Amino acid sequence: MIENILPSGIAAAELLEYPEGLRAHPAEEHLIAKSVEKRRRDFIGARHCARQALAQLGEPEVPIGKGERGMPLFPRGIVGSLTHCDGYRAAALAHALRFRSVGIDAEPHAELPDGVLESVSLPEERQWLRETESPLHLDRLLFCAKEATYKAWFPLTLRWLGFEDAHITFTVDAADGDSGSGTFHTKLLVPGGTNDGGRPLLDFDGRWQVAGGLILTAIATA
Repeated sequence: MIENILPSGIAAAELLEYPEGLRAHPAEEHLIAKSVEKRRRDFIGARHCARQALAQLGEPEVPIGKGERGMPLFPRGIVGSLTHCDGYRAAALAHALRFRSVGIDAEPHAELPDGVLESVSLPEERQWLRETESPLHLDRLLFCAKEATYKAWFPLTLRWLGFEDAHITFTVDAADGDSGSGTFHTKLLVPGGTNDGGRPLLDFDGRWQVAGGLILTAIATA
């Protein structure tokens, strides 16, 4: 499903069911040696998807380490993002010569728990939610888009980006009771200097989809 909202040139792989017998790469096992089973399965499943995406790009299926704030460490010349939630793991990777950054996120298509919206949204975003009639759980969509924004931001800056540091607006191309699609625009509200020598980050454009009980968001910055 994730490939539906990614541009050409990005390799993606996903797991809706956890394969029997799937194990951690030996060089990654130490990263999750003390983790609970759910954390292990999410870690292993997402990195399994990442190696499938590497193969699609013609790259060797190497171990994927963990950097600052849990950032996945892809091979030199590769950018990408991982995501997981209940019943879903995915990866999206690309060559850095073609894309500067990638951020994806997956969330269950369900209302946010009580009290969460106020801590992850701006007043303007909450106003939009109040004024927009939709059969979709737009509050969770907003959260999902914020997560994708952070994943696209952090590898280029190595700086924290709070929920209050990004203002997201949406377009809805189609929506019914349990599916929909559209685009979103993230305006960054903090200085966007980067560590790759490129132009400062001012905003991101992304796509979203609701299908199969999941919300998926994706940003790919050239």
